[in-house]
Amino acid sequence: MQLEIRPITAQDDSAIKQIIEQVGKEYGAIGDGFGPSDAEVEQMSRHYAPQYKSQYWVALLDGKVVGGSGIAQFENDPKTCELRKLFLLPETRGYGIGKKLTQTCLDFATQQGYHQCYLDTLSSMEGAIKLYLSEGFSRLNKPLDGTLHNGCDVWMLKSLIEN
Repeated sequence: MQLEIRPITAQDDSAIKQIIEQVGKEYGAIGDGFGPSDAEVEQMSRHYAPQYKSQYWVALLDGKVVGGSGIAQFENDPKTCELRKLFLLPETRGYGIGKKLTQTCLDFATQQGYHQCYLDTLSSMEGAIKLYLSEGFSRLNKPLDGTLHNGCDVWMLKSLIEN
């Protein structure tokens, strides 16, 4: 198996949209308040660009898009970014692809000068939560002000600066 992580292109939009919707449905993340319903899912490549301090990456396994994840500024806080839409096809989980995507996103966030990274997810996404904890995220008691995904029930934050 050959793994490649690279920035999304317009040619990837259809494949990643299908993955985001499929995995969202798998976990009941359907409708308003969940990431798969965001308008950007229609054309992810148009909504992420380094000049906006954001980027979305796709994971390809043997040349096929099997998942992705991104970083973008969180609402109106220029020091906080958000880890967005980390979704992987079920058959590709457990091989370290999510870890590689997360590390790619966090490296980019640090390079862009963000001080902290926020994410929200669902308690049913146990594998994802385990990954985030292993990457240094801590659980929050409530979402950050400005969170769009009010259907999520797990909120996490990671410092990106050394104390």
